[in-house]
Amino acid sequence: MLDIDRLRADPEAVRRALARRGQDAPITQVLQLDARRRALQQEGDDLRARRNTVSREIGRSRPPDPALVKEMRGVSDRIKSLEAESRQVAEDIRTALLEIPNLPRSEVPAGLDESHNVVIKTVGEPEKADFDARPHWELGERLGIIDLAAGARISGSRFYALSGKGARLQRALVTWMLDVHTTEHAYTELYLPYLVGTATVTGSGHLPKFADTMYRDEEDDLWLIPTAEVPITGMFSGRILDPGVVPADFVAHTPCFRREKAAAGQDTRGIKRVHQFDKVEMYKFVHPADSDSELERLVSDAEDLIRRLKLPYRVVELSAGDLGFSAVRTFDLEVWAPASGEWLEVSSCSNCDDFQARRANVRYRPERGARPVYPHTLNGSGLALPRVLIAILEGGQQPDGSIVIPEALHAYTGFDRID
Repeated sequence: MLDIDRLRADPEAVRRALARRGQDAPITQVLQLDARRRALQQEGDDLRARRNTVSREIGRSRPPDPALVKEMRGVSDRIKSLEAESRQVAEDIRTALLEIPNLPRSEVPAGLDESHNVVIKTVGEPEKADFDARPHWELGERLGIIDLAAGARISGSRFYALSGKGARLQRALVTWMLDVHTTEHAYTELYLPYLVGTATVTGSGHLPKFADTMYRDEEDDLWLIPTAEVPITGMFSGRILDPGVVPADFVAHTPCFRREKAAAGQDTRGIKRVHQFDKVEMYKFVHPADSDSELERLVSDAEDLIRRLKLPYRVVELSAGDLGFSAVRTFDLEVWAPASGEWLEVSSCSNCDDFQARRANVRYRPERGARPVYPHTLNGSGLALPRVLIAILEGGQQPDGSIVIPEALHAYTGFDRID
């Protein structure tokens, strides 16, 4: 959530930043509500001061002046009315602010969609196989490791089942990624609920914006998480963290649930775009002065895994119009799927500044006795399945139809090839 002081100080700068996203926002409405709230607060303060003064006069006079007593009853009634209206106006302000996305950094590339994203670097050669390479959905069926038909029978379209070495490969990937992040990158592993309350999803910035892309249990008012970013933010909601807690780096493996609404076609073949998938998520609470350097470190940690898997990849900076709702700057990491002939996003690393911390009311004390401040939050996939699976299957396939597994995973899979 944006700091309302920022809107008061320079509303035109906020409008210009939102225009870079291709979005408008009710800035004037928010400022009018804010002015009304402050006027109500001032009137209430004046009346409380008047009441205190008169109360002392009444206490000194015997008998009390009936006119003053009558006046104070009216003042007390007016104060109650002001407080009720002030609470409603404050709620209206919060509701409006919840709809406004974060503001892109000035260095974020201009552009209103993904066509304006900028490739920062490419590592490895994104070549196509020199034989009749098959896409992952054909490979998975021929090798008996991906069962799209079973997923459809169980749950409908855009679900899938893994079996045998396919299931074991996914489990190996998750365990390996968690081990690297915890033992080498110094993240603390978390196990989290997969169902979360409305307040939690609002605090992370996914509600109200993305309500139509999420799954909900209406009876208990619980939402299936779209990413571990949501419950990690919620862990610290409403808390003031002690000195020394920030910075904090967390990593978690969870399933992710999303209502993908892309039209049927090439983009929805196989396991590329599905309603349920697994992901290892990195998340950081950091000092505001460090968030830019921590974003670089987040990207580096995700890159490290891709390099160890020896997959060709590229780093792409998102344009202002392609940023996520809570992000001020984002770098996507995409791996090459040679049979499909496309780059697949396996990590999206974002700096959210204090946007999520404000929404979830997470604060920390930089030192003992210091005034609480909002930390900056960052998140990034480290990495997302099943697209890593796609790149491994398509990139590792051999002319005889078998698949060579990256060496980094051999100790976790117990095999080096799928025949």
